[in-house]
Amino acid sequence: MCRTQAFVFFLLLGLNLPKAKGNCEFLEPEMHCVCSLQDQSQLKDFMNCLPATTYELQGGNLLQFQLFSETKATPEFIDILQALQVHKLIFTDLLIPEILLPGALEIVSYTSLVSKLEFVNCTFLRTAPWRNKGRLDLKVSSLRFHKVTAPPLDDLLDTSDLRGWLETLDNLTITESQVTYVPCKIGTVFTALGFLDISGNHFQDHSMKSSFCKGAFPQLKILKLHHNNLTSYEIVCDTVSHLSMLTHLDLSQNDFLPGNSSSRCMWPPSLRIFNLSNTGLEHMHRFLPPNVEILDLSANNMFTLDLSLPGLKELYLSKNRLQKVPSIDRLPSLEVLSLDQNQISQLPSKDMQRLKHLQSLKAGHNLYNCSCSNYISEIQELAAKTSLLPDWPQDYICKSPPHYEDYLVKDVPLPSLKCNKAQISHGSIVSLLTCVYLVLGLLPM
Repeated sequence: MCRTQAFVFFLLLGLNLPKAKGNCEFLEPEMHCVCSLQDQSQLKDFMNCLPATTYELQGGNLLQFQLFSETKATPEFIDILQALQVHKLIFTDLLIPEILLPGALEIVSYTSLVSKLEFVNCTFLRTAPWRNKGRLDLKVSSLRFHKVTAPPLDDLLDTSDLRGWLETLDNLTITESQVTYVPCKIGTVFTALGFLDISGNHFQDHSMKSSFCKGAFPQLKILKLHHNNLTSYEIVCDTVSHLSMLTHLDLSQNDFLPGNSSSRCMWPPSLRIFNLSNTGLEHMHRFLPPNVEILDLSANNMFTLDLSLPGLKELYLSKNRLQKVPSIDRLPSLEVLSLDQNQISQLPSKDMQRLKHLQSLKAGHNLYNCSCSNYISEIQELAAKTSLLPDWPQDYICKSPPHYEDYLVKDVPLPSLKCNKAQISHGSIVSLLTCVYLVLGLLPM
């Protein structure tokens, strides 16, 4: 039991903590062991955690342990660490002096299976200068920080002893942590990073330019900038244009200002997935990635849309102000189209049928006009195709005329509807002539 007590704290903290107290709980379905430092009873129930592959230390102040930062692991203990089946370590709701991190990372380096390291809702304190312990041979490929508070990164930070690890890191997440930029010097160290999520921070246009300098993140494939303070579509485009491996870019929940429609920024030709949802766009006249296959423009303010993207396979336009189905003639490869929650009154069946590859059309919660049998029959014709309308029939509701308002489109009796377009056109002309006659009659002679 002594070795077991030492394991959980030595493994998670890299310290010799004979005074440590806490309580452990084993969540068997997830193979997850949670040890809380807030429970003041002696460490207990840890034997049940031995099969765990994920260990989490939560709830405590580690300032009292900073004097143990130079503690070294014995050869016997290293043997124990190397025999454990630990894949993931999580630190949650902790106050952590930065001086403890080198020791903790050194302990992690002794484990051969730990590939994921997470810090959630933690506060890092720079109580003393970082004292490096030499180059570390870490197998961790995924590093995540969520809602952490820490001193800002700067160009003076010495990453030399961590360089060997950072150069092999594949996945980095820093979300909702008030980060404003990544120093260029640090960005160039991540030579193998394929996934970077810096959503929910305070990146601005100018800090983007410095963070993604030439040579930074050369292997980046997925970049998530969701919910930052970006305002210039063109500056973001110019900033990431050198990321030749980029395939997925998420710019959702930023607020782009109207830009110059003649500006032709050059997105990386490798870009296939592009998320511009909820970015305040009223028009989409800007230059798009030429090879994009999945485009999300949902939750914007667009009334019309005209795109020419031969390779586009999925287009998401939910929650806009579209009054008719956009032109699809120049979207021959489209497989998925979402038009729900717009202001569309009818679905032109013939237009949809020209999309030979279309597999899913989501168009519920629109302002459907149920006064004309032609309109209704076109929608029902599309619905008859197996699984083409995944939200049929419950989301297709009539908004006009008044006597069919709130009817399901499928329940409107077609025989009772009359739709003579010639008569409608004639009536419109008569109304127009009548208005002109009245206006002319009121003009003084």
